[in-house]
Amino acid sequence: MRTFVLLGAVFGGVAVATGAFAAHALAPRVEPRMLEVFETAARYQMFHALALFAVAWVGQQTGARAARVAGWAFVLGIVLFSGSLYAMVFSGVRALGMITPLGGVAFVVGWAALAAAAWRMRASAP
Repeated sequence: MRTFVLLGAVFGGVAVATGAFAAHALAPRVEPRMLEVFETAARYQMFHALALFAVAWVGQQTGARAARVAGWAFVLGIVLFSGSLYAMVFSGVRALGMITPLGGVAFVVGWAALAAAAWRMRASAP
């Protein structure tokens, strides 16, 4: 689970850096629609960087294999979803957007697996 904490921290830091880059350096160089695409990539990267911390916590609590599945699905989702959008903005090749839905599917798989792992957690007595 330490791997997911580390990856969450790295992906979170990169999301902050890319967001700042978009606001200060990229905005004057790309059309507004492509800036929105870039910001969407950074936002989803941050959401799923934070989700990796939840994966680590649930995985630590349960030892569920589903937590590891969730973590790797989130990592794959970040690479495919955010990565394809970043690449599309930088390269101008709009066809890269066809990869983005695969990342979205990985995110959905990650959330379902995280829910399955969380299901194994014992309810706390009131």
